[in-house]
Amino acid sequence: MKLPLPVELLGQLTNTAGFDRTAFEGVHESGRQITSIRVNDAKWNDEIPFFQTAGPVPWCEHGRYLEERPSFTHDPLFHAGVYYVQEASSMFLWQALKTIQPLLKGPLRILDLCAAPGGKTTLLSSFFKDDLVVSNEIIRSRSNVLYENVVKWGNDNVVVTNNDPADFKRLEGFFDVIVADAPCSGSGLFRKDPSAIEEWSEENVNHCSQRQQRILADVLPCLRSNGILIYSTCSYSEKENEDIADWLVEEFNLQSIEVVVDAGWNIVVSSSQKTNAYGYRFYPDKVKGEGFYLSVFQKKEGSDFSSKTKQLNPVTKTEAAIAMKWLNTDELFLFPQQDNILGIRKHWVDDLYHLQQNLYLKKAGIAIGSVKHKDLVPSHELAMSHYLNRDVDSIDADKEQALQYLKKKDMTFSSPVKGWKTIQYCGVNLGWIKNLHNRVNNYYPSEWRILKD
Repeated sequence: MKLPLPVELLGQLTNTAGFDRTAFEGVHESGRQITSIRVNDAKWNDEIPFFQTAGPVPWCEHGRYLEERPSFTHDPLFHAGVYYVQEASSMFLWQALKTIQPLLKGPLRILDLCAAPGGKTTLLSSFFKDDLVVSNEIIRSRSNVLYENVVKWGNDNVVVTNNDPADFKRLEGFFDVIVADAPCSGSGLFRKDPSAIEEWSEENVNHCSQRQQRILADVLPCLRSNGILIYSTCSYSEKENEDIADWLVEEFNLQSIEVVVDAGWNIVVSSSQKTNAYGYRFYPDKVKGEGFYLSVFQKKEGSDFSSKTKQLNPVTKTEAAIAMKWLNTDELFLFPQQDNILGIRKHWVDDLYHLQQNLYLKKAGIAIGSVKHKDLVPSHELAMSHYLNRDVDSIDADKEQALQYLKKKDMTFSSPVKGWKTIQYCGVNLGWIKNLHNRVNNYYPSEWRILKD
């Protein structure tokens, strides 16, 4: 039985830009579900058999609608990071980034403040391939999911942190772009997740609005002068959207930025009541996606980050020599973390030092592995990255074998060559196995294994 939409919400939306009550109620009654993915262009290859698509997501060049929702859990390509299952409306971030790109001068530091489970982080890391993305999640359990998705995506330009927004005040003027997809009342997900209807209340909307203001006030000091703030929610309520836009302009002297949109996309352009700040509303009766709101601002006042340059300590020459045999580049700075060797592009070393001094880091760059008995025990991150030496042996698996591997089951392969090998599906790495005299050890991370048959 479908739950009725909250009468209070429908009443509040009566005079909101673009709201059509009849069409809005009708699309929720229909129960129609939209499935969309975003392709990882760094892992795509011609060997990959793909879904039947229902066309592109018009505001994101790597977004695709699917004809039907498959079992992503049982698709090895999903676990290999070939694509990310992301709601189409939220991919509008890509169009916002294209709009602000002329306002930015690299190299850039980008903060994804409320990042889990990782949709916007993976999008940011693909858009800003040569820039540093800091991906933060305050809730520890959710930061584990974020870490997993970032590792599978494979890009090396992401630092995952697990901090309160207030902690970023220590990095005043550090970031060029902040993306704040703020916790909200969730009304935009009513069609996708009907249980959200039960949790919705005017009281929760007010609570979320206050929390959004606290989060933004805490984090704005770390945005540099002329930096960009992108604010979004999956709520329809003006208190969480246009009213927040007014508050940002009035309290922090931010300048609203207009995003280029195509009229054929049916995105509703709204204007906040007090300051006429631009907002972009997604209604499921108008677009092929769920409810979403986004607005963009430029910070006109503030300082730029400055501090004395300090270096991380590198690994020993012996450790570096061992690690380099596994890499396809000499452009990484290799440094120790406990027993592991990590690698990050050399021009980010100073930035990483400052992040390390001020935040709790869950992931930085690419974990290469650990040295034992003058040899490397390679990390899963290395297998998923773009830095693995192509001379490392690999074994091609069919779908059944790939799923056995992802379930961390015992495996058998006929190979006379012992040692470490990547297991591949459709030419994309899934992880490591080690071929021994009489068995094959499966090194897929236990905590990520597929549990369902």
